[in-house]
Amino acid sequence: MNSLDWAVLIGYFGVMVAIGVWSHKRVDNVSDFFTAGGKMPWWLSGISHHMSGYSAVMFTGYAGIAYTYGVTSFITWSFPIALGIAIGSKLFAPRINRLRSRLHVASPLEYLKNRYNLTTQQALAWSGMLLKIVDVGAKWAALATLLSVFTGVSLNQGILITGAITAVYCTIGGLWADALTELGQFIIQLLAGLSMFVAVVVKLNDKDIGFLGAWDEPALQGHGKPLVGPYSTVFLLAFLFIKLFEYNGGMLNQAQRYMATGSAHEAERSARLSAVLWLVWPVILFFPMWMSPLLVHAEKPDGSDSYALMTEQLLPHGLLGLVIVGFFSHTMAMCSSDANAIAAVFTRDCAPVIWARARAWSDRSGLIAARVTTVVFLGLSMAVATQVNSPAFKDIITVVIKWVAGLMGPIAIPMMLGLLRPFRRSGPTAALVSWGAGLLAFWLVNYPISWQIDGGVPLQYQVSVPLAVSLVLYVLIGYLKPEDTPERLAVIEKVNTDGDAARAVPVRAGAGDDVVAP
Repeated sequence: MNSLDWAVLIGYFGVMVAIGVWSHKRVDNVSDFFTAGGKMPWWLSGISHHMSGYSAVMFTGYAGIAYTYGVTSFITWSFPIALGIAIGSKLFAPRINRLRSRLHVASPLEYLKNRYNLTTQQALAWSGMLLKIVDVGAKWAALATLLSVFTGVSLNQGILITGAITAVYCTIGGLWADALTELGQFIIQLLAGLSMFVAVVVKLNDKDIGFLGAWDEPALQGHGKPLVGPYSTVFLLAFLFIKLFEYNGGMLNQAQRYMATGSAHEAERSARLSAVLWLVWPVILFFPMWMSPLLVHAEKPDGSDSYALMTEQLLPHGLLGLVIVGFFSHTMAMCSSDANAIAAVFTRDCAPVIWARARAWSDRSGLIAARVTTVVFLGLSMAVATQVNSPAFKDIITVVIKWVAGLMGPIAIPMMLGLLRPFRRSGPTAALVSWGAGLLAFWLVNYPISWQIDGGVPLQYQVSVPLAVSLVLYVLIGYLKPEDTPERLAVIEKVNTDGDAARAVPVRAGAGDDVVAP
């Protein structure tokens, strides 16, 4: 990097902070901070939803998969995400929006107290927050890895720099700041991605390698196959189910985008836009990664540095700075949205249970708590990031695929399926047992059982078994031990219908856990 690249990077940081300051004026209460007051346009929500699903992991971990295996990086990652969001646009997006508009909640998990009980809500809330700390930690580590390639700063310095900048704008501006910065980041990503695409095509032409003829080169032998290596059909199907839950709200931050729109119909349009973007745009981003074996020799065994090395070689200064800004925009978009979601869960779902004073917070006190929680979450995730590549967490892609994908299902299934009428018989027993058994299955498959198998348990089973165990138990216990009380059925009707067609949720004096805000 030279002075021009640094100027682009510093200018980007300045714009992000300025957006946060401007968004601060639009945040008057907790609802504004966490759900934009339900005033976000559907197109901005869709772009924000799309951007909040990226991170620098794509340019490290998935760049390594593309370098090693080729197009399977798209087939087993962005394609199932696009398909999952398209399905969820009908199945989940409108119902999640009604959590805000009809149940008047500000956290995606807030409704669980009435749909199941307080114990279930707390189990899912605390485990979800812990998982997000690990998830976001991997994102910081991925970004710091890229930053170290370009600037030479240490991993910990890179984590501190990126985390501190993100903390400023997302803490003062809330979800509005997240969405507006993600719009700017999408534009930057568009310019950077197209620049890299063109640069790779030009370089291939200089080597007399045609756009399509590149696939016949010996270095890309087998790279055109959709499913290779550990990424099998079982893995693809498992990942599709995981992403169906994760990217429609199971990991919380995407649920906020649906809640932020003005109506259930707008939430559906938002999801459809995000699905189209996930289907089309990653092809442009992945193409240079697929061609990378023809242009660079990765220094790391997993190929995770291949994309960074390629940008250094192919792009002139200025454009190089723009691509580096693109790396930052991906990760900061996801991490800031995660921080906002976790702050919502803690201040709305957890704090009132463990601290009596939190139940009487004013709008100002609630906002202060939300901002403090955001900073604390970012700090904890940055601390975890320093442990990536340790014996406990291993490399970045292992954290993202094994830990996050494997643990997400047991947490998301009770939350997401609890919205749907066909699962109305599944109550707190089904939710808690499926959650606990899924977490136990993750531990068994990844550790004791894996230790007894030569080569370990295959990746597809590491991520699919916990999800399958949770799903089967949630449905089975619902039929064997139905807990569909009138109060719970009324909550389900609230999130499945609009206007006068929905029945009012009963409010029973002294019911405690069964009370829903009017």
